[in-house]
Amino acid sequence: MVAKREADMTAIRLTPVLLVLLAVSAAAAPAVDPHLWLEDVEGAKAIGWVKERNAASLGELQGDPRYEPLRQEMRAILNAADRIPAPAWRGGFVHNFWQDAEHVRGLWRRATLAEYRKKDPAWEVLLDIDKLGRDEGESWVYKGADCRAPRYARCLVSLSRGGKDAVVVREFDVERATFAAAGFVLPEAKHRFAWLNDDALLVGSDFGPGSLTKSGYPRTIRRWARGTPLSSAPVVFEALESDVSVEPAAYENESGRLVILQVSKTFFETEQHRLTADGTFRRLALPLDSEIEDWDGRRVYARPLKDWAVAGATYAAGSLISIPDDAYDAAALAGRIESVYVPDSRSSLASAFFLQGTLHLLIRENVVTRLYTAKRAGSAWTRTLVGLPDNGTIGIAAADPYRPELFVSYTSFLVPSTLSLIPKAGAEPEALKSLPPRFDASGFTATQLEATSADGTKVPYFLVRRKDAPVDGTTPTLLYGYGGFQVVYGPFYLETAGKAWLERGGAYALANIRGGGEFGPAWHQAAVKKNRPRAYEDFEGVAQDLIARKLTSPRRLGIMGGSNGGLLVGAAMTRRPELYRAVVCQVPLLDMMRYHKLLAGHSWMGEYGDPEGEEREAILSYSPYQNLKKGVAYPRAFFVTSTKDDRVHPGHARKMVARLRELGSDPLYYENIEGGHGGAADLEQKAKRMSLEYSYLYRSLID
Repeated sequence: MVAKREADMTAIRLTPVLLVLLAVSAAAAPAVDPHLWLEDVEGAKAIGWVKERNAASLGELQGDPRYEPLRQEMRAILNAADRIPAPAWRGGFVHNFWQDAEHVRGLWRRATLAEYRKKDPAWEVLLDIDKLGRDEGESWVYKGADCRAPRYARCLVSLSRGGKDAVVVREFDVERATFAAAGFVLPEAKHRFAWLNDDALLVGSDFGPGSLTKSGYPRTIRRWARGTPLSSAPVVFEALESDVSVEPAAYENESGRLVILQVSKTFFETEQHRLTADGTFRRLALPLDSEIEDWDGRRVYARPLKDWAVAGATYAAGSLISIPDDAYDAAALAGRIESVYVPDSRSSLASAFFLQGTLHLLIRENVVTRLYTAKRAGSAWTRTLVGLPDNGTIGIAAADPYRPELFVSYTSFLVPSTLSLIPKAGAEPEALKSLPPRFDASGFTATQLEATSADGTKVPYFLVRRKDAPVDGTTPTLLYGYGGFQVVYGPFYLETAGKAWLERGGAYALANIRGGGEFGPAWHQAAVKKNRPRAYEDFEGVAQDLIARKLTSPRRLGIMGGSNGGLLVGAAMTRRPELYRAVVCQVPLLDMMRYHKLLAGHSWMGEYGDPEGEEREAILSYSPYQNLKKGVAYPRAFFVTSTKDDRVHPGHARKMVARLRELGSDPLYYENIEGGHGGAADLEQKAKRMSLEYSYLYRSLID
């Protein structure tokens, strides 16, 4: 199995009235951006501005008497020894990456399954990231290990300076618990790589001029043999400069190994090129807008994102289909396509994978997830529900394609998370580990409600609040949203929010707006490019529904979102500032007229459109930075970003704050020098950031 790309990285018609508003918006924005200098990430002038803003905000928020007790609570929860150690199942060993107060940057470690079952396993430490950083004088952040199956004796370890997406890659000898002598080493870059065999890699990287796409990702793939210079490794594939990226992926099981080069033409359009026996790559006969889920040794299983008409039949968007792994043109598909799963209007496929010959389907049904096994019965497939808790989010925690065991997680808003082991397909799940309660949930209830968007679409949302909370608009409520890139936010245990927010009298709402993938590709595609404002109308619909039901009021309503969700709340505060009292805007996109020119922004044009093309007016209608206007009373927002974020440029948040101050507003701002796109490089930094955010929310919504 292969992990999917994260996207962490979640319709207004152009009527005459809107065209007038567009003209007003354009007129309100300065002709020349006076804050462009803040895009100089590490420039002395820009960093001086950051330090000044940080000092003002930290002085206010850390000066609040509630801040330090809250930080201690957050530290205790985040560093607790009784957390569930997240497993990676490799060759009979459970691998885990662990951070706590003593090991701030973390330990990469492993244990046998028998040992892992124990309350306090005896771990074998493979790599101490804190010690490595001290020894090498680097602020290393662990970004994962890609291990060569099925022995998992050699791994490619990715290390980031300060949390950036760009990493240094080093080969690691697991049996000796040390970096391999004369092993593979890649210098710092946004690499794309995969094992080809024990002694060769497929590598995409920054090889100098012409080797990157306009999005800043690899454009060429080289075959790198052990013991040879990377500079002399032959180029085996070359994408276009206008493509987003090309990256290798491997799907494997006991039947063998399928190597694919995924050429992303846009963020959502990908050519799948198979490595053939003669060492060349041939494109599989899959539509551009499809994603490969897995391979069973003979057939490729994929999910088209739009209806696919081929060979005299049409396969629905979001369905799971399979084709022979040697089908390279439409003629080869005739009579050879299988339809495995077809969603309905309120369900979607989260993932599909094979384990020891059994197909597993993770399906979202009205946002909650359920796990099924599937078997072919003649020309059709039948599904069997796996006996796991309901009304929450089930996740695949770990699996090894060469072994029968499957680790699954379950989480919901008020029930502590659990980790279960399914010994083999068809066996009953066995609860391995459970998280102890982090807050008293007995007085709370979690419900799923529905709001109506501007175009009449029904938008679901979750609400967690006290059972006896008054229905008079006085409950402080935090509304979270994302709405982009097909990302889905379902129920999850409110581990820190329960202690920091619910126990202090707040309610928590989660909006499942269009742009996400809650109900499949159509739910996402309804809010891309020119239709982006639909996501914002959905979010406003949820806010208005909370207010109309008197579950909260504008005086007590705060909103929060990060990355694309930061764009969401930035648009929310500029479109309808009267609806919200507080805004927590994390690592956001905000200047949508320049997003495509900053860092990885060009790769997201498939989501937002081209600010210099046909989507310009639609983007200008909502771009938060351009829509700030003099004389408008905006909520006093809190913007959080990171200097080391090399995915979403910190200039977005910097310029927004500068412009708000220019207009007479007084936003709060905190830029962590480290952290990358996650905003924090370790748990200590995360505890600080969260405590600043909640201190701000107390002052805004509770006081």
